Amino acid sequence: MVIDGAAAAGIAAVALGLVLTPGPNMLYLVSRSITQGRRAGLVSLFGVAAGFGVYLVAAAAGVASLFAAVPAAYTVLKVAGAAYLLYLAFRALRPGGDAVFAAKDLPADPTWRLFTMGLTTNLLNPKIAVLYVALLPQFVDPGGAPVWEQSLALGAVQIVVALTVNALIVCSASTLARVLGRRPSWVRVQRWLMGGVLGALAVRLLLDRAPAPTT
Repeated sequence: MVIDGAAAAGIAAVALGLVLTPGPNMLYLVSRSITQGRRAGLVSLFGVAAGFGVYLVAAAAGVASLFAAVPAAYTVLKVAGAAYLLYLAFRALRPGGDAVFAAKDLPADPTWRLFTMGLTTNLLNPKIAVLYVALLPQFVDPGGAPVWEQSLALGAVQIVVALTVNALIVCSASTLARVLGRRPSWVRVQRWLMGGVLGALAVRLLLDRAPAPTT
């Protein structure tokens, strides 16, 4: 196997924690689904999927080589990634944090624009950049298969988890908006749970002493 079960489970848990945390992708998909319907949300999700593919290919092709040549860059990226995760945790835990399902209205857009906006939103999403640049390498086994093969396999696991959860969110956005609107305590529980997950990931990054992955 290119990656073992522990690595697959680890990246799946990270992907689940991040995809359930409010961010640009979730806010856009929910807003689009509520205002323009399920089909529009799914088309937008295809654009998000294309963005994941771009990040995955870039990570597998060049990031490992950069880390091998400039190990200090790996440390800088880890610290920056941890800082951003802590920022997301703060936003989730602060009083009056963002309500994901109180989405703003968006004008109706044609299919091509829905796809393009989904792609652009994902490519400009710093949370996904942190995932591929700073978190995914944590699950690469230096003594295992080539880094690019492991990166592709780990990225595939992340993409499956992210797209599955986002598809469920898109298909149920309107219902969830009504349910959570009547039960604000559920929103608080979600915020605290996700804030805790993000904080734990940030601590893991800061405490990790593993060397940069090599090709």
